[in-house]
Amino acid sequence: MSQTPPDTPAPPKRAVFLEGGLMRHVAVMSLSASVGLLSMFLVDFVDLFFIAQLGDSSLTAAVGYAATLLYFTFAIALGLAIAVSALAARLIGQGDEAGARRVATSAITFGVGISVLISALVWLSAPKLLGLLGAEGQTGVSAASYLRIVVLAMPIGAFGTMCSFLLRAHGDARRAMIVTLTAGAVNAILDPIFIFGLGWGLEGAAYASVCARIAMAISAFHPVLKHYGGLGPFDLKAVRLDLPAILGISVPAVLTNIATPLGNSIVVSYLSPFGDSAIAGLTVIGRLTPLAFCVVFALSGAVGPIIGQNFGAGQYPRVRETLSRAMQFALAYILAAWLVLFLSQGFVADVFKLDDEASELVFWFAAVIAPLFVFNGSLFISNAAFNNLKRPLWSSMLNWGKNTIGVVPFVLLGAHIGGAPGVLVGQAIGGVFFGVLGLWLAYRLVNRYQSGVSDPDKPTWRVWGRQHSVDH
Repeated sequence: MSQTPPDTPAPPKRAVFLEGGLMRHVAVMSLSASVGLLSMFLVDFVDLFFIAQLGDSSLTAAVGYAATLLYFTFAIALGLAIAVSALAARLIGQGDEAGARRVATSAITFGVGISVLISALVWLSAPKLLGLLGAEGQTGVSAASYLRIVVLAMPIGAFGTMCSFLLRAHGDARRAMIVTLTAGAVNAILDPIFIFGLGWGLEGAAYASVCARIAMAISAFHPVLKHYGGLGPFDLKAVRLDLPAILGISVPAVLTNIATPLGNSIVVSYLSPFGDSAIAGLTVIGRLTPLAFCVVFALSGAVGPIIGQNFGAGQYPRVRETLSRAMQFALAYILAAWLVLFLSQGFVADVFKLDDEASELVFWFAAVIAPLFVFNGSLFISNAAFNNLKRPLWSSMLNWGKNTIGVVPFVLLGAHIGGAPGVLVGQAIGGVFFGVLGLWLAYRLVNRYQSGVSDPDKPTWRVWGRQHSVDH
């Protein structure tokens, strides 16, 4: 048997995920990942459509106020789900299925417990929290009623989300997508029945959302139980032992996720003095944005594995090319979405029965704000890069910067200059700097890895000047 001579150089590490070209792979990954998101966003859009047919802008505004707070609870559940996926996937990769079930039980137990606590606090303080956002009078009462119904099902939704991410940890993306589609179908079917058929109005939409979360939990846990052995037995000692690892992943993820609803809540508070019509317009825009740009939202998760595996293979030029191709894809998609939004903005205003003030906000969104979403896209891409290039803290810092100092002064100035439309334009302009900064940092980080200035095994806090290594 022949043997490789000891002085034969090792073959170069293979670049991965490159068959058919990077641009094609980025496009395919992003489009396929957006299917589940699209179904979820479409249901939210249809949900608001049925509520708008009641012909009361205060109800549309009420949903907007309630959704702002619900996004916070969902962001926390999502951060905990990321911990479930990461910890379980690591053990599954090591062949430790029993350990994966154990850590999943620990994380889900902790996550559901936290969700129960937060849901109770939100339920008890709903009128006060909504008042801080500017919800007053009958709008505030309607928002509180809607919020209190939906938030009771948040622990169930958190359980379903974490089980769905556990399916992803097993590589079962198809069944994880079915979970989202099932929840969306239940919501879409029950909305008109509860709102109009039973005459429950806004509360009917809330009860439909509750049923959707129950369906999500059942459809997520069933394949976990049937195909992957379910969860491990509950063990309080195991929960305590797993908690540091759970918090180590979930806390940064939660901090990153809640930055966006924080920024949105600031915008709502600045827009609320302009009345229910302005909030109704913002609510429609809030449901229209993820529907129109769902592919861009999916882009971050799609390019992350491409960046991570090429980074692991030491293929730094390919990492840099992935960033470039992802930005080109995002730019092309956003320009196409901008055209569609601009041509359909009048139709959207009519369908949702918006008055002149709310319709004006939709116009400004479609004409001016939509193309600026390219800077959100660049931030999504740079976040994926940082998470896979051992700089997850940078994602949190950029997201918090964008949603605080990138919001407050700009919406304040925008409100002073342009009224309600100025608030939205100010928010969009404030994000430009952070989108550019994130992408610049990502390219610079890759260059430093390639030049050997930064050590992949020793994460640092800086990419310029003197390097300060941090051992983990």
